[in-house]
Amino acid sequence: METTEPPAGEAARPTGETSGVAVPAAPRAGGALLATFIAAIFVSAALLFMVQPMFTKMVLPRFGGAPAVWSVAIIFFQSALLAGYGYAHLLTRYAPLRIGVSAHLAVMALALLTLPISIASGWGRPPPGGEAPWLLGLFTASIGLPFFALAGNSPLLQAWFAHTDHPAARDPYFLYAASNVGSFLALVSYPLAIEPFVRLGGQAGLWSLGFGVLIALIAACGALAWRVSTAAPAVVAEHAADTAAPSWRDAAFWTAQAAVPAGLLVAVTVHISTDVAAVPLLWVLPLALYLLTFVIVFARRPPIPHRLVVALQPLFVIALIAAMISEPIKSVFGTKVEGLFDPVKGIVGLVALHVTVFFVCALMCHGELARTRPAARHLTAFYFWMSAGGLVGGIAAGLIAPYVFDWVAEYPLLIALAVLCRPGILVPRDRRWRFLMFTGVAVAAVFLIVCMFAPAKLYPQPLGDAAFNRLLAALLLATLLFWRTPIPFAATVAVILFVNHSILETPATLSVRSFFGVAKVTEDGPFRLLQHGTTLHGGQRVREADGTPITGRPELLLYYWNGSAIGQTFDAVRARVEQPVRYAVVGLGTGSLACRAAPEDTVDYYEIDPAIIRIARDSGLFTFLAECRPDASIILGDARLTLADAPDGSYDLIVVDAFTSDAIPIHLLTREAMAVYLKKLRPQGMVAMHVSNRHLELASVVAGIAAANGAVTRVNDSAVPEDSSQPYKYSGTVAAVARTDEDFDALAYSRDWERKEPDPKQWVWTDDYSDIVGAAMRQLNDE
Repeated sequence: METTEPPAGEAARPTGETSGVAVPAAPRAGGALLATFIAAIFVSAALLFMVQPMFTKMVLPRFGGAPAVWSVAIIFFQSALLAGYGYAHLLTRYAPLRIGVSAHLAVMALALLTLPISIASGWGRPPPGGEAPWLLGLFTASIGLPFFALAGNSPLLQAWFAHTDHPAARDPYFLYAASNVGSFLALVSYPLAIEPFVRLGGQAGLWSLGFGVLIALIAACGALAWRVSTAAPAVVAEHAADTAAPSWRDAAFWTAQAAVPAGLLVAVTVHISTDVAAVPLLWVLPLALYLLTFVIVFARRPPIPHRLVVALQPLFVIALIAAMISEPIKSVFGTKVEGLFDPVKGIVGLVALHVTVFFVCALMCHGELARTRPAARHLTAFYFWMSAGGLVGGIAAGLIAPYVFDWVAEYPLLIALAVLCRPGILVPRDRRWRFLMFTGVAVAAVFLIVCMFAPAKLYPQPLGDAAFNRLLAALLLATLLFWRTPIPFAATVAVILFVNHSILETPATLSVRSFFGVAKVTEDGPFRLLQHGTTLHGGQRVREADGTPITGRPELLLYYWNGSAIGQTFDAVRARVEQPVRYAVVGLGTGSLACRAAPEDTVDYYEIDPAIIRIARDSGLFTFLAECRPDASIILGDARLTLADAPDGSYDLIVVDAFTSDAIPIHLLTREAMAVYLKKLRPQGMVAMHVSNRHLELASVVAGIAAANGAVTRVNDSAVPEDSSQPYKYSGTVAAVARTDEDFDALAYSRDWERKEPDPKQWVWTDDYSDIVGAAMRQLNDE
């Protein structure tokens, strides 16, 4: 066997590197110098990663709270980071220190003039089908210059520090760990300590103040570097001694090692939000762990040895694969292995496993970056190529993959690529074994192509599930034989995950992917269901028990059946209104509520996702619109914006049912949003908000925003008795809002509809304030 890379944990130390060697104690002046640089880098990183969730929250209302907004935001941040790193590299390479310090302070001052942060004027509604480019343009116009200025700080300050006579200046990479500590703490503290207590306007003001403080710190760092480098030319000359410049092979290696974990960051976030659980705040967790890996690998003495991470990574990957194909494994081995999967039966266990494997893979890749880093003279070039890799991975997973795949196929692909990033790509010396290995990889590649683009062809019905289950179990056992050999191990990992997807996504499943997520149409016996992420958004009985197709007006299921809470709001409005009812529904789903319309009624739908509109209008899938209201108006766009265009006093009833896989559109649950709804209601009209959620208590939020507009709230969260003869009929939590209690009509006298008073201890949610953590804690306390 031969290897093309150094053994794990070993590397040719770059010139002047002191990793693993105790840095001599600095004199008192050196301690002040180091403290100033650490403070500047820490504050810069904290501001950089605090602006990300803050500004993303400002933008979310225009996209219905879609998880993809966060993915595209990450791509913008990676792009701006690359631009900042490139700027830092050019400034340190071609400009003397004094000119570089002066130029960067000028850029920071110019960025200060654009504050406080806000959405740039002239950016109204995103165009349908072009959400991602529009969003990138909005970010650039709104926060491009401040973010660019901040992005250049870390490499610039490290390069300036390398010009000083401090004992640690020979190897300033430990300052990158300090940078990521600031990033990590800012990202974690935002939803826990900032968002619940400070409104967006206040956040923007505090951020601007912090930016001003940072300029002072950077000026101090520049002055210190300027003074020390002038006073100690011999030391500076020693630090600037000629060393071998990084080759294109080095640049390609750094780019690849950075691209895989960056792409995996986006992919694991989308996978968890789509296929496991769209838990609020979950999007922050993978990014926080991603930053933590940099803290670990660039520390002077890494707390987790790189050699250990390299050795354990395959075992974590195998554990993840076993959990993802647990059902086939249990079908083959029976109850003998049942207990092995107990820790990952629930959502918490599954999420923990996915993010742990992501953390280990990112730690391994970033450890390889730290292991092969160049001498301090080439620091800015190293960061530039590393940032370029992050952008490549983010674009591939966040922008390209959603248009290439109709499911989250990039996730298993990137897991396999993370295996290939391991050091020591072993290739057998024997020609026959080499031929067999590459033949197997070629066969695996064919399997992957079929699985990605034509999964139905891989599912021969004569073989059935049992044969595929045995195949998956055999492949899993095979990974144990060559888990130390990256190429066949990665190929086997990819084949297992893609074949498993082909089994789960049988030819009867339609999967449609858009900017707003993955929608699947599946069948369960006589029922056809629409699933968006982890939540059912519509269902229809399409066959009788004997297989006879059902025709005519479809039966209402899920949360819309006769007698359900939403059904009762329709009955109450119809009993009170003597004229034909006009109602609006925010969130199309399968179009079920069209069958609540009488012949003379008017129905308007507001839907943000074009893919959902195509599914609902396809009578070969669901017939609610075709049978009940083929002339229903469907307005494409975010409901908060499009509903505002409707004439005042238009509707007798507005139903807000726009949750996507438990990801709540916060902007539809604010005081300002409720003001829009009430303005569009006719006298004695009603708003019905479907606020069922597995993770958040939102009924009190509705009561607060209603009271802030002088309205009254009643809540129905009564359970439906279980009846096996009536499947797919669910109870839910519905909050009805009216201007007066009399407007509720029969609901005001029903035991199921309890009047909900606003909680004086809770702040009213507004466009610049929401408290997700508080809503999650209330839900936990109620369980």
